[in-house]
Amino acid sequence: MTSATGRLTLLLSGRGSNLQAFLNAQDAGELEGNITAVISNRPGARGLEIARRAGIATEVVDHTLFASRDDFDLKLAETIDQCAPDVVVLAGFMRILTGPFVDKFRGRLINIHPSLLPKYRGLNTHQRAIDAGEREAGATVHFVTPDLDEGPGILQARVPIQASDNAETLAARVLPVEHKLYPRAANLVLSGRVILGDGVALLDHHVLPPGGEEWTPT
Repeated sequence: MTSATGRLTLLLSGRGSNLQAFLNAQDAGELEGNITAVISNRPGARGLEIARRAGIATEVVDHTLFASRDDFDLKLAETIDQCAPDVVVLAGFMRILTGPFVDKFRGRLINIHPSLLPKYRGLNTHQRAIDAGEREAGATVHFVTPDLDEGPGILQARVPIQASDNAETLAARVLPVEHKLYPRAANLVLSGRVILGDGVALLDHHVLPPGGEEWTPT
């Protein structure tokens, strides 16, 4: 895998804001690879139109047409294989993936979560951080493993929580950081600098902390 030939497939379900962030990085020459395909489980996802306008191949695997989650994931995996990606990016993909699917793409499947993992896995992360009296929130890009939000962190950024913050205002300040963080983390995987080991992520052969390498937004 090299930066010259790295291929990314993005999976999305909605508006495509993460896709747009990756496109911006690619256009600026800051992405160590190319987005070669976008796949959605929703035919009407706005992100598909963003991809089409950018000249990126799109596919739809509509989850409502499948009798089971296993059947859907099998078809999704086949579709991804046809795209031959080096890294698969969950870019607002609103499906819980089965263990066999995750295992198939082990070490190549990444996601972003709006908290400082391993804190606040799951939903309502910003409100939970505020309620707990945290001074910082943020975002973490991590490898996807079969357990939800449990995969080892790759890259993490912190955002101060202000006294006046509610969940909405905090989310609005974290989101631009997510959009900068995610392509940077993907670069580490595309370049081979970060790999998934046995329950840990390694950067240049050194074990990273559970939340990943710290990155400071500028």
